[in-house]
Amino acid sequence: MNLENKKATRQSYGEALVELGKKNDKVVVLDADLSGATKTNMFKKEFEDRFFDMGISEQDMISTAAGFATCGLIPFASTFAVFATGRAYDQIRNSICYPNLNVKICATHAGITVGEDGATHQMLEDINLMRGLPNMTVMSPADDLEAKWAVEEAARINGPVYIRFGRASTPQIYEEGQKFECGKAIVHGDGTDATVFATGVLVAEALKAQEQLEAEGIKIRVVDIHTIKPIDKDAIIKAAKETNKLISIEEHSIIGGLGSAISEVLTDNEPKKLVRLGMQDCFGRSGKATELLDYYNLNAKAIIEAVKN
Repeated sequence: MNLENKKATRQSYGEALVELGKKNDKVVVLDADLSGATKTNMFKKEFEDRFFDMGISEQDMISTAAGFATCGLIPFASTFAVFATGRAYDQIRNSICYPNLNVKICATHAGITVGEDGATHQMLEDINLMRGLPNMTVMSPADDLEAKWAVEEAARINGPVYIRFGRASTPQIYEEGQKFECGKAIVHGDGTDATVFATGVLVAEALKAQEQLEAEGIKIRVVDIHTIKPIDKDAIIKAAKETNKLISIEEHSIIGGLGSAISEVLTDNEPKKLVRLGMQDCFGRSGKATELLDYYNLNAKAIIEAVKN
């Protein structure tokens, strides 16, 4: 993991869209007056005739994307996660998922690391909302390469996809040549003392914890769940059988998110206690991203304490 080389996954998203646009002329991009922040303005600069700014009208944006999909295009609709999944939920449910249309909803500024914008903009329920919808694939990439893969993979999937991107910069975890597969987790290490399941920006924190614990003779494995739906049941069951303790960590409410998804797999296949680290049924508050992660115990320190306790 390269702690010096950092990039926000929303930046990776913008760059990936440009590359995708060069290869596939059916790709169109929609935004809701936030293209500078979501980085879709990079696509606009290259393909202005395939970019549509819908203004502050998220529900209209989603419905328009559905219309594009019925014409054989591949629409990527973008705005902040709180607006994409909250304000436009009815349109996603009834206009995209119900008819199973080929629309990609790519939401940036998800989770507590939105920072100073505060509770109204810190979307902590989006994974819950999206994974409950039939036909929807849900992805939460951890770094630059994984984010770019997720965009390319979304274009290959024939159906609704939700991708969660962050505002804050995150360390580079993966190197060129890393293989990614939708629905298949990436396992770091084979320790048996504990397994830490992580997603998104907190994969880096889990890997930091792994390194620190190994120096103390405690060996854990870290499982990057980049695809939350369909989730990698095999990796979860294997970890439950082979390790002494199971922990999940997410920049999301513990209700309905990664921890809940893992618990469902365990209940049905390999019953075992799971310690869930995440937002404990509460709203966030305004502050710097790093300060908020520390305040809400979403960091390597919290993982280490959970492993040892």
